[in-house]
Amino acid sequence: MSLIASDQFRIVVGLGKSGMSLVRFLASRGIAFAVADTREQPPELDTLRRDYPQVEVRCGELDVDFLCRANELYVSPGLALATPALQQAAARGVKLSGDIELFARHAKAPIIAISGSNAKSTVTTLVGDMAAKAGKRVAVGGNLGTPALDLLADDVELYVLELSSFQLETTDQLNAEVATVLNISEDHMDRYSGLPAYHLAKHRIFRGARQVVVNRQDALSRPLPVEGRPCWTFGLNQPDFKAFGLREVDGEKYLAFEFQLLMPVRELKIRGAHNQSNALAALALGHAAGLSFEPMLEALREFTGLAHRCQWVRERNRVNWYDDSKATNVGAALAAIEGLGADIEGKLVLIAGGDGKGADFAALREPVQRFCRAVVLLGRDAERLAQALGDGVPLVRVRTLDEAVQQCAELAQAGDAVLLSPACASLDMFRNFEERGRLFAQAAGGLA
Repeated sequence: MSLIASDQFRIVVGLGKSGMSLVRFLASRGIAFAVADTREQPPELDTLRRDYPQVEVRCGELDVDFLCRANELYVSPGLALATPALQQAAARGVKLSGDIELFARHAKAPIIAISGSNAKSTVTTLVGDMAAKAGKRVAVGGNLGTPALDLLADDVELYVLELSSFQLETTDQLNAEVATVLNISEDHMDRYSGLPAYHLAKHRIFRGARQVVVNRQDALSRPLPVEGRPCWTFGLNQPDFKAFGLREVDGEKYLAFEFQLLMPVRELKIRGAHNQSNALAALALGHAAGLSFEPMLEALREFTGLAHRCQWVRERNRVNWYDDSKATNVGAALAAIEGLGADIEGKLVLIAGGDGKGADFAALREPVQRFCRAVVLLGRDAERLAQALGDGVPLVRVRTLDEAVQQCAELAQAGDAVLLSPACASLDMFRNFEERGRLFAQAAGGLA
């Protein structure tokens, strides 16, 4: 393996999961590089020093002169490009890039690229399952699970990547075979100047894409048209040409492609209208990539959903409990409230609150009044949520998740569902959304 020219030098900025994948990639190809991180003790520092003791690493405040030794900086998704040291380096001619851009340069198999404010992990996993059922050697990862660079292999026939807006900020040309933005709603408003900036970051996924998949019911998901580029759509209404949707025959709803009935909705193990939309999105992506319907539908019938994403926890006194802790923004909570609320006999008792990341909660007011019996509020932004929700349903304030579960057990009636769908990040009270979901399930499971 030949070394690159001696005047080429890279710096990996950020030593987390993706940063470590960059280290492995660069080292395996004999590319000269160093590492920098704004934290004094980044998560992977011990691993770096053990496995790559020869690599220079700088921790703490970023040194612009040090950064300018590089031709290219590979910036962690967790670090905003607006960081002054990065902007100063860029002004002095240093290219700002990331792991997904590097992946795209080296991937030899087609890429299905999936982004969106919500549901991208579910759809990514589903498409990966569909490809595997179709007999493809498929590699699934990116923002979900395995970092993209760790997926690179000569025998891979298809890559399925979940991509965040932060990863796309540093991606110039992804050149995906099929790309989609499933939906767009306010998220990460503590990092972006507003929805337009967030929207622009998401839409970088379409650069160089050969085909696109669009959500008919979300205008913000639609990229600018490119002549000759196929566009497939999905939505919960009736489908027409190049479209996936729902059709009703003799009182039964079916997933459908154009005028072809594919399978009854009742055969899905995942509940709610939002999950029907996810199934249709996955079918559209797989179909665009050349997968046949039979294995895709088999994967759909077997799919039970992802942890902490509207995941069924237990049934008690004819009340079902659902963990949707991954709903860390308003759009995700809306999808769960409307999707599950329309799919049950009774009403929802909702647990919400946490770190709202600067979001506007106003959009929750009407669906909460329509579908919820009560809302139990906790966390840093509980009062902001209360003001947004108004007095249309009873609001109960609690201090702990255990207390929230006890209140829900008292409030819920037979036929209802208790839904943890916080519309907020978890870091004000928990290590991550996974811990929040696990403790919710534990507390619900402990009810007599």
